[in-house]
Amino acid sequence: MIFSKRTLWFLLAGALLVRLATLGLYPLMDTTESRYGEMARMMVETGNWLTPLFDYEVPFWGKPPLFAWMSAISVDMFGLSEFTLRMPHWVAGVAVVGLMGWFAKRNGVDPLVSGIILATTVVFSISAGAVMTDMALTLGLSLALVGFYQCWRGDTNWGYVGFIGLAIGLLAKGPVAVVLFGLAVFPWMVLQHGLIGAFVELWKRFPLVKGTLLMLAIAVPWYLLAERATPGFLDYFIVGEHYKRFVEPGWEGDLYGSGHHQPKGQIWFFWLLAVLPWSIVLPLVLLIRHRSAIELAKNNSGLSSFLIFWLLSPLLLFTASSNILPTYVLPGTPAIGVLLAIHLKNKDRYWFAMVSLVVPVLLIVVVHLLRSGAVSDSSDKVIFQEIDHEIPALYMYPRSFSGQYYSFGKAKVLEDNKQIDGLEKYYLIASEEKIAAYTSQRPVYEFVRPDDVHCDIQDVRSSGRIVVLCEKN
Repeated sequence: MIFSKRTLWFLLAGALLVRLATLGLYPLMDTTESRYGEMARMMVETGNWLTPLFDYEVPFWGKPPLFAWMSAISVDMFGLSEFTLRMPHWVAGVAVVGLMGWFAKRNGVDPLVSGIILATTVVFSISAGAVMTDMALTLGLSLALVGFYQCWRGDTNWGYVGFIGLAIGLLAKGPVAVVLFGLAVFPWMVLQHGLIGAFVELWKRFPLVKGTLLMLAIAVPWYLLAERATPGFLDYFIVGEHYKRFVEPGWEGDLYGSGHHQPKGQIWFFWLLAVLPWSIVLPLVLLIRHRSAIELAKNNSGLSSFLIFWLLSPLLLFTASSNILPTYVLPGTPAIGVLLAIHLKNKDRYWFAMVSLVVPVLLIVVVHLLRSGAVSDSSDKVIFQEIDHEIPALYMYPRSFSGQYYSFGKAKVLEDNKQIDGLEKYYLIASEEKIAAYTSQRPVYEFVRPDDVHCDIQDVRSSGRIVVLCEKN
């Protein structure tokens, strides 16, 4: 142990509580958080707990519903706010930290050190409290891989826990959870037992049949019910989201946005940034202590190599993909805490403490800058704090997801001049260029301001959009 338990608990609790304290201090961000937050809000409002909605009566086929269930249950219990939407994802993050701490202790590694490293990793700290699908997937995959390793060590009951973890992954993000699991497990089994031996040992040591049935019994009913409720879901989700999204740069079949076209191999650069500061520390420690690292790897029941394959699994999966985001590295990050903790020594305690404070301090600074307005918050919350909610609000395409959320679904896209017929007043929200064209009666798409309508620019703007109040003369 490189510090007293009291000091380690202080560092770990501090990192987690700082994140908890910031959950309600800034708006839901466009596009991911506000989109998924709005889905949870609509789930509670409509009572449709089966299929997340992209808009009223428009099903969302892009992801399974676990992320929405998590936030919606919290909203249903405690009311609607940024804090209640984010809090379940923070709880999931704490659960991952706790699970990895238990796993570390069970295998002779300092659980508090491993927990601190994980909790103070950039992508983990942000995601543990963001309305996204990724932390639920990470919890499921962590359960699956911890269960697998403990079952391989001889505890069959943990094999069933592993299959429950895979079921959570299927409900969090889909079959990609099973693929990530396989990319971590299979090469490691080949390394341990050889190619033929890997299949033999899998059959001997793991409850493959019963575990698979348990996994399917938990996850498959929702898939069948979702297809029955909205036919076409399985084709879009399985073929589109799990094949075309990864092999077609800028995939144009995306029903809910645009593809994220990145150079192939970009996932490795994302890992370097997302896993800061420990993405720099880990290779340096392994390089400096390579001899002892090799000796430890030979004598810790394959734990070091297992953690390396776990860490690399999302990087291997997405190396050839262009349609990626930095958060795609998150499922591999739980391994870094245990892997690095294996190699830390008592003399590392001072620099370890300093490095572990980097992310919590930066988080405090960034949230302060967001609240002070020094940094743009990428949200239209301020617009709907200032305008009169009794007056209809219309966006010139596109409508922001935060606008949809903070208007409680009332803000609409101006699609037809008939929408403003009969309205005495309405707000129009768009970029300065579009507003300037509309107010000067130059065509914007097919829209021209009616002659009997006068528009005044309001003293409110957000994320490059401004507001005008239009009234009939």
